[in-house]
Amino acid sequence: MALLTKPGVPRTVHLFAAPFLWTAIGGLLMARGWGWLEPGRGRLLFVAAGLLGTLKSLFILDKIARRSLDRIVRFQDGTCLGAVYSWKTWLLVLLMMATGIILRSQTEPGPVIGILYGAVGWSLCLSSRLGWREWYHRVHPHGIA
Repeated sequence: MALLTKPGVPRTVHLFAAPFLWTAIGGLLMARGWGWLEPGRGRLLFVAAGLLGTLKSLFILDKIARRSLDRIVRFQDGTCLGAVYSWKTWLLVLLMMATGIILRSQTEPGPVIGILYGAVGWSLCLSSRLGWREWYHRVHPHGIA
């Protein structure tokens, strides 16, 4: 019987996984938010979501992303893939997922939830740029970007 081992990966995999998850989840949230807005003029509300998301990204999530990247850079190769985020961050993710489920179960998704999902999704995508930049510089240390 083989012992289970942790899924240890190189640091560059963590540096790829962190922004990948933010981008993928952000894209999913924006797609869901878009779908809950009325066609035509109702979808102009997505501009408001983009503005709110930009503010959240620049004033809140960028700080969190930098702290997360600083933590990952200090990892040794072979650190467990699940350590890409701290246990507090994973707990926050679960709390946010539960909040989304509760919101959708208490009310019919519409413009308010559409804007909220769009804003949160865009903020994740925009702040993921910091992780993508760090990953790129680690993989291509002499690159131009």
